[in-house]
Amino acid sequence: MQGTSIGFVGTGPMGAPMARNLLEAGFDVALWNRTASRAEDVARDQPRATVVGTPAEAARAAVVVMLPDLPQVRDVVERPDGLLAGWRAAEVADPVLVVMSTVSPVAVTAWAEELAADGVRLVDAPVSGGVEGAVAGSLSIMAGGADGDVVAVRPVLDAMGATVRHLGPVGAGSLTKTCNQIVVGGTLNALAEAVAIAEAGGLDLATVLEVLGAGLAGSRLLADKSRRYLTGDYAHGGACRTQLKDLEFGIAAGHALGVDTALTEVARNRYQRMVDRGDAELDHSAVIRVVV
Repeated sequence: MQGTSIGFVGTGPMGAPMARNLLEAGFDVALWNRTASRAEDVARDQPRATVVGTPAEAARAAVVVMLPDLPQVRDVVERPDGLLAGWRAAEVADPVLVVMSTVSPVAVTAWAEELAADGVRLVDAPVSGGVEGAVAGSLSIMAGGADGDVVAVRPVLDAMGATVRHLGPVGAGSLTKTCNQIVVGGTLNALAEAVAIAEAGGLDLATVLEVLGAGLAGSRLLADKSRRYLTGDYAHGGACRTQLKDLEFGIAAGHALGVDTALTEVARNRYQRMVDRGDAELDHSAVIRVVV
């Protein structure tokens, strides 16, 4: 599939480096973003990149979408100048839509059935690894979809991630990402309590974090967030509002599958408090602010 033209919709903080990695891997990429200047930034000095004026113009046999949530994805597909219109106008047969956003596993599965009636194949392939992983091309990518569809877009996924796994049918990727976010949200809440207790007890926080990181409590989250706890800088990063949305997906999935999600509900409630107090855009490690 390398050397072929694909569409890419959504060149935000995650999407932009992902699109750049596709270009570096040799794909011709038609870029669309609601704010055109962001797509133009990706295309600068990239002869394989083309910035298009509507989602319809990005319609190719395979299109990657990296937007905040499923309503935004549906909009760029179904709007009058959207991908569906573009595929029809270009007479693209059986296109594959690769949804890399973190979305509800229940909702994306239902939507995939609707799209199938229009001849569109959907692969849900959410990611983990943050902006740093997107830049490095080292994302963990969790794919759900029919075997042949995932095989067809595997070179695209490999260009953006270091760990690419096919988890099952459509929705399986999003359900796996939901599991990931349950662990992330729960761990950040536990870290917040531990940091708050260490500081309240008069301990040297840098030393405490070093010791925790070297033992069984060590984790990538602890390593990544230690600087924030030490400096109090919670700007940018993975937003609290996004973590809240993801935990809602986890609770809904747990209820549907008969799983007790009491811990996730505590984490969800704290992130709701962060949003309610106006801290929605802070990094999700800032949940410590409602612990102390």
